[in-house]
Amino acid sequence: MLDQSAPPTAGEPAARKTSALAALTRRKPVEDLVAEGGQGEGGSLRRSLSMWQLTMISIGATLGTGIFVVLGEAVPKAGPAVTLAFVIAGLTALFSALSYAELAGSIPVAGSSYSYAYATMGELVAWVCGWCLVLEYGVSVAAVAVGWGEYLNELLDGTLGVTLPDALSAAPGEGGLINLPGLVVVLLAMVFLLGGARESAVVNTVMVAVKIAALALFCAIGFMGFKSGNYADFMPLGVTGVGAASATLFFSYIGFDAASTAGEEAKNPKRDLPRAIMLSLLIVTVLYVLVAAVAVGAWKWTDFADSEATLAAILNDVTGKTFWGTLLAAGAVVSIASVVLTVLYGQTRVLFAMSRDGLAPKVFGRVSGKTGTPRTNTVLVSLFCGALASVIPLGKLVDATSIGTLFAFALVNIAVVVLRYTRPDMPRTFKVVLGPVLPALGLVFCVYNMFGLDTVTWVVFGCWMAVGLVFYFLYGMRRSRLASEQK
Repeated sequence: MLDQSAPPTAGEPAARKTSALAALTRRKPVEDLVAEGGQGEGGSLRRSLSMWQLTMISIGATLGTGIFVVLGEAVPKAGPAVTLAFVIAGLTALFSALSYAELAGSIPVAGSSYSYAYATMGELVAWVCGWCLVLEYGVSVAAVAVGWGEYLNELLDGTLGVTLPDALSAAPGEGGLINLPGLVVVLLAMVFLLGGARESAVVNTVMVAVKIAALALFCAIGFMGFKSGNYADFMPLGVTGVGAASATLFFSYIGFDAASTAGEEAKNPKRDLPRAIMLSLLIVTVLYVLVAAVAVGAWKWTDFADSEATLAAILNDVTGKTFWGTLLAAGAVVSIASVVLTVLYGQTRVLFAMSRDGLAPKVFGRVSGKTGTPRTNTVLVSLFCGALASVIPLGKLVDATSIGTLFAFALVNIAVVVLRYTRPDMPRTFKVVLGPVLPALGLVFCVYNMFGLDTVTWVVFGCWMAVGLVFYFLYGMRRSRLASEQK
């Protein structure tokens, strides 16, 4: 150890530099991550989720605002080629999902990509990844909640002939004072999560069934208004427009990450997590492309620009009646709420894992002995997300979510290759085929989609990362459990 009272020697600065580098790159052994599974301050998470429930969590977190609301944001960027944009975003998600499936089967813990990075690339990278997940989950909960409010207004208009005034249903930047529905749906999700993971999973499964039925209804009725001429100018805004739409639509695919955060509450995570991730992605991609194809066939792409509750509006236009649009809006209100529920769940579990490692305050790691849930964590995260939903417009929330997700997914694609080389003999219940080729493609697609986002989004992301690094060096680096264990 260096003598702080002695004059510095020629080798001392180099020693200090090496020590600092070692602190930033220290890795947490996979065995330690798995052994700590479920353990928290004052209690433990309960293993109660089956493979079917994990799949429903993944679908519940994925299938929602991305198709019910964000479709209206993406079509003006790509035109009819929005269907191609969905495929590109889906391929990006597929390559990353393969990497997630391998790591989830090998390291089934609540931290998801944060924990994968901690085991492979060291503490600083893990912190950056975890900070991105906080952005991804927290902001996406808010974005989904904003979309829920749009369909709630559609439902109220169709059933009671009234809508909430802009002052109570729109963000300050869009002519309102507060988005009250966005705040309310987050608080409702909080109540369900406080009851326990198993109870929340049952509620989510019912909601997923409703949303699939609603989308099937849209395709059946929307197809009656299909006009092939709407596809005549397939790519009016060129490749650049498709890239921009793909980057925005990637927001629609982030849900499978939520399944990986359930690693410490799954009954058989090493077997069930990879299956749930891949099955959910397949179901969601097929539904997205089908719904997008029918929507653009029923409406000219230029009609999407000023539309809210897009799918309900299309059904009203095709049938000339408000009944079907109202019915779809009712399904959307239920189904979008399930996205809020499951993504909020994922956010709390990532912070739970970071808290256990000492990189986030202990309050996020406390577990109720009665319900087996991190209750204080859930309340704090819900209040934060509800506040975002009540004051920030949808478009900015979607792009901020996308860039955080893409960055985290890029790190997962790197992590799976690193773990292959550093721990080649470690048991794996699922392996990505073609070695490093598919993870490399996943990395390339993630970077491509990140550069499709606008400058403002990059500035927000840069500021977010700067704040995160300050927090790490002032708090996390000093309080890291791994650091104290290595002294």
